[in-house]
Amino acid sequence: MTLSLLLTLGLAAVLMPVTVIDLRRRVVPDAITAPAALGALGAALALDRGFVGQQLAAGAAAGGFLGAAALLAPGGMGMGDAKLAAVLGLYLGRAVAAALVVALVAGAAVGIAIVARRGLSEGRRATLPFAPFLAFGALV
Repeated sequence: MTLSLLLTLGLAAVLMPVTVIDLRRRVVPDAITAPAALGALGAALALDRGFVGQQLAAGAAAGGFLGAAALLAPGGMGMGDAKLAAVLGLYLGRAVAAALVVALVAGAAVGIAIVARRGLSEGRRATLPFAPFLAFGALV
């Protein structure tokens, strides 16, 4: 099995429960993201050690980007989303940048639709779980 196929299957297996849990409970469980991170690193160490550097850089960049957003605007983005972004970086490598752009654009589009439907005052108070958008971005 190639590293790419293994990472794709592993990521899909992680994104399904994370999406459902975030939609239902508004939390991204560490009990899923921590083993997923170790799995991505383990797969690369076993099958393509040359990818590990890219994994670590992409994971740190993606997690740091959303982590900064979570710290700068408490109550908005959660740290679970930042940890999930870091995991996406470990699975996707450089491609995590495109996944984050897709996730942010999709989330913004849904937010705009909510504001258009409910009005600015009520729409601004609406909250959305972000993990489903991160999953969508990763799959795209």
